[in-house]
Amino acid sequence: MTDPISDLLTRLRNASQAKHRYADIPHSKLKEGIVKLLKEQGYVAQYLIKEVDHKGTIRVFLKYDQDRDPVLQGVKRASKPSRRYYVASKKIPFILGGVGTVLVSTSQGLMDGKTARQKNLGGELIAYVW
Repeated sequence: MTDPISDLLTRLRNASQAKHRYADIPHSKLKEGIVKLLKEQGYVAQYLIKEVDHKGTIRVFLKYDQDRDPVLQGVKRASKPSRRYYVASKKIPFILGGVGTVLVSTSQGLMDGKTARQKNLGGELIAYVW
């Protein structure tokens, strides 16, 4: 697999569109950080980290509204292994007029775009979430 972050985002997007209860994703610290941010932003309900035969897995429980529509409507990868996308703090984009979230990898760790702007930190744009 050349891009594990895209794999994570695709698994979440596909599971939410298929209205699955959860999605299982191979574990890494970066993926765990992304899922943690998505939980803080309210896009996923909960996540668990389980280990089977020394291989970690993140089980992400998806969140739905009263009409059984997914809260996670869309995800788009910004920076790719073939083309990294870096921005200054003042150039971090707003998604859907501030309704969506931008995931940014900064020198102080992974954070959402709003927090990165407040701390005046730029970095690599990981993904857009709405």
